[in-house]
Amino acid sequence: MRDAYIVQSVRTPGCKQKRGQFNQTRPEELISFILKSAVERTKNLKPEHLDDVMLGCAFPEAEQGLNLGRIAPKMAGFPDKVSGATVNRFCASGLEAIAMASVRVQMGWSDITIGAGVESMTFVPMGGNHPRPHPEYSGTNPEMYVSMGVTAENVASRYNVSREDQDKFAANSQAKAAAARDKGLFTEIVPTPAYKYVKQANGTYKKEQFIVEHDDGIRLSTPEGLGKLRTVFSAAGSVTAGNSSQTTDGAAATIIASKEKCDELGLEPIARLVSYSTIGCKSDEMGVGPRYAIPKVLGQAGLSIEDIDIYEINEAFASQALYCIRELGLEKYMDRINIHGGAIALGHPLGCTGAKLTATCLANLKEVNGKYGIVSMCIGGGMGAAAIYERL
Repeated sequence: MRDAYIVQSVRTPGCKQKRGQFNQTRPEELISFILKSAVERTKNLKPEHLDDVMLGCAFPEAEQGLNLGRIAPKMAGFPDKVSGATVNRFCASGLEAIAMASVRVQMGWSDITIGAGVESMTFVPMGGNHPRPHPEYSGTNPEMYVSMGVTAENVASRYNVSREDQDKFAANSQAKAAAARDKGLFTEIVPTPAYKYVKQANGTYKKEQFIVEHDDGIRLSTPEGLGKLRTVFSAAGSVTAGNSSQTTDGAAATIIASKEKCDELGLEPIARLVSYSTIGCKSDEMGVGPRYAIPKVLGQAGLSIEDIDIYEINEAFASQALYCIRELGLEKYMDRINIHGGAIALGHPLGCTGAKLTATCLANLKEVNGKYGIVSMCIGGGMGAAAIYERL
């Protein structure tokens, strides 16, 4: 197979569902902007050099439907020849899209591709607008359709992850994210145009643009403060809004090129996808996915836990993130895990998350002068995914 190199990886800020700064900005606008920005920020690359776009989206319907993977590149101003597809692996959709885009280059099917992700949870809610579980199957296998929060409670109760530990983990995520924001360490973020509709004197509405520079869900808190929040999914449980990921709007994009095209166009490789794994687990404890996906991808790559300099483990819920960290023996490497906070502070825009965390992982590898990074997440329905990146 051919060598496939990452030459760019960027993201928009992540903004809170309905209450955030993207709440009147359609997902097509977010993803088309970040696609265009990724190309513009890559020296010597032009839209006509691209072959294909793989776009991750967890709920590709309504504003995110009609094959947004094709619509977004056209909205970005890319020429007709740039094809596109929409990819869905729920929470790993963005990571799956990058893997598929890389494979296209490695196999010689494409020379330059983009793997991307988008989700507007403001416009398309969790579960979609009209979920329709199979009537008989849902009766015998309800765990396939159970709330993600219930699965987080299952992990907490089955594996003894205390409320106190969850709240400490959540407060730490917020503190790390706030510090990174204040120090300007989110170098992968591209300031992004957002829109609002302002009522005019004559009763009509005018679409006005403004720029969003930071993730808007970061909120400093203490374990004691978080401990006062009521539980959400079980009266006797431990999972709260404070120790769960934020539902979020955002987009991200990674550009992958063959070695031959890098040489021909003078593109600078910054990283490569070393290996990618997915694995299934019990649906009613889907949060344990990274505990199995990370060892699998390490085995595929011939690497060990100790070889990894940066871990971006999605914080869908503090309970499942803590469980996976403990089971993998990563507690002694906490200074390598989500070093600038995770989804509890920065948000989990579902199908965008894998692409978003890739951009963050590569930026953080550069910051610490590291070589290998892992992006991993649990996936609704009972799965885990993990990818290893090598910084070049």
